[in-house]
Amino acid sequence: MRTYDKRIANNAKILRRNQTPEERHLWYDFLSRFHPRFRRQQVVGLYIVDFYCVASHLAIELDGAQHYEPEGLAYDRQRTEYLEEKGIAVLRFTNREVKQNFEGVCVKIKQEVEKRSKNPPSAGLRPPPSPHAGQASARLERR
Repeated sequence: MRTYDKRIANNAKILRRNQTPEERHLWYDFLSRFHPRFRRQQVVGLYIVDFYCVASHLAIELDGAQHYEPEGLAYDRQRTEYLEEKGIAVLRFTNREVKQNFEGVCVKIKQEVEKRSKNPPSAGLRPPPSPHAGQASARLERR
């Protein structure tokens, strides 16, 4: 059962419908097809993170200008501490980075997911071999 305030969930829905251009770009051009899956505007306790990967316990935050004002910095610091206490790593990118170095942002996300995941994205392309692989053919040969 989820234990968060319904107002926070409603805010997350509103944020999903009103993404920034940078959030839209990162979502539609990379994260929406990435494996393991990410979620947009995900509620985590008392906070909403821009993107969250459950499998790798990774939150991605895109920071606009408001994040660099004293209030924004304090809020982000508090939220990051909360998430890290829950075992969630936070990757932060500026909107400018997404606009000017999109490929670099994607590479950094992929590297972090691979580092944190038990099943890195590159391993997800084909299933791992069965621990019993080859045993069926060996049984057939013995008959």
